Order: sequence, then C-alpha cells, then structure tokens
Amino acid sequence: MSGEPDPGRLKALEERIAAARKDRAPKPRGDEHYSAASQGWRMVIELVSGLAIGFGIGYGLDVLLGTLPLFLVLFTLLGFVAGVKTMLRTAREIQNENQAGGPARDEGE
Repeated sequence: MSGEPDPGRLKALEERIAAARKDRAPKPRGDEHYSAASQGWRMVIELVSGLAIGFGIGYGLDVLLGTLPLFLVLFTLLGFVAGVKTMLRTAREIQNENQAGGPARDEGE
C-alpha cells in the first residue's frame, strides 16, 4: 500500500458523487402545478372579490342617487353571479389542465 491514491478510483468516485447529486437535484418543471389548497383559495378570493366589487358599485350608486337599498342589493347579487361565473371558469381550467397534463388553453385561441 502506497501513500498515493489511485487516480482511476478517484475519478470513478467523483463520477458516482456527481451522478448521485444529479439524481437528488430538484427536477425543473416546464409548467406550474399548484396545490389544491391554493386553487381553493383562488376560487374563494374570486367569489369574495366579485361580491365586494358589486357591493361597492351598488352602495356608490345608492349614495349618489339617494335610493339606498335598491342598487346595493342589485349589484351585490350581480357581483355574486360574476364571482360564481369566474369560479366555474377557473374550475374548468384546472380540470382541463389536469386531464391534458399541461396548461389549459382557451377555445378562442
């Protein structure tokens, strides 16, 4: 046994270490996949924002025109409908993405 290491064995060891590091490295993904919780929160935020915008528009019109409950109720309901419609569109996009294995595309494209 000599004091010098074998260069062939060192090279083989370095290659094995590099291969192990490559296997453990995070895999890059071309498209983003979000967790179910983040998708759920996205849909909740879409619904609440539709309600809030409808409420704000209705309250503003009622203050300007002096008809307090009329436009407030009308635009809050319209905001709710818009929020639900947006939520359903998001759910459809997520479903299409999961079925196709990639990002969903609009039918108009």
